[in-house]
Amino acid sequence: MSNYTGASTLESMSQARFYNKWTFKKFSQYLKGEILEVGCGIGNFSGDLSKYGNVTAIDIDQKLIKQLTDKKNVEINAGFGDIETGKFFFDNKEFDSIVCINVLEHIRNDEKALENMYKLLRKKGNLILLVPIYNFLYGEIDRSIGHFRRYNPINLVKEMQELGYIVISHRKLNFAGAIGWFIAGRILRNRNVEGNKIQFFNMLAPFFLFIENLIEPIIGTSILVIAKKE
Repeated sequence: MSNYTGASTLESMSQARFYNKWTFKKFSQYLKGEILEVGCGIGNFSGDLSKYGNVTAIDIDQKLIKQLTDKKNVEINAGFGDIETGKFFFDNKEFDSIVCINVLEHIRNDEKALENMYKLLRKKGNLILLVPIYNFLYGEIDRSIGHFRRYNPINLVKEMQELGYIVISHRKLNFAGAIGWFIAGRILRNRNVEGNKIQFFNMLAPFFLFIENLIEPIIGTSILVIAKKE
């Protein structure tokens, strides 16, 4: 796994505050105890995670780790960690919750990463996984920020079950974002997510996400999977 190539996209997505908070509420009930954040980036979720337990955050990019640790309002233990190879700055530690948000698609051997997360979970521990879905949405943005793939929801759930996870729930998210992603990445062939477009998306988010609170969309940009270790 090489250094993350989408730092500018992380900065842009940090502006999607309403969407990030809405997403967080979808999984916050599964957070407890010792929490591992895999691929913390610049810490878009780290501060919120720290309200639910003791957070250990890992990333392969030392510059992003420094950006996170320099934030005075975030109290977490952050350092180098490569979930693909199983190399971490901590030794022999297990976790009650593991959070992996928009990271697995950047890992070449994603099955190995899922195996390593399973090993790091304590019994009855929860994995919170968010990944992009549908190959027909894969476009220039995905390529430019280092996505190896987008996932088939059914196949992903099946693979996790075969690795030993008990899948509690899975849900597609962000119907409107899927339309925008297809237009930007496949039709217009944009290579990045511009900050002004994210701000516009964030402004509209309360309206379309209200509908998603009532019913799961037929398609979305992502799938949120909640799984546990027996």
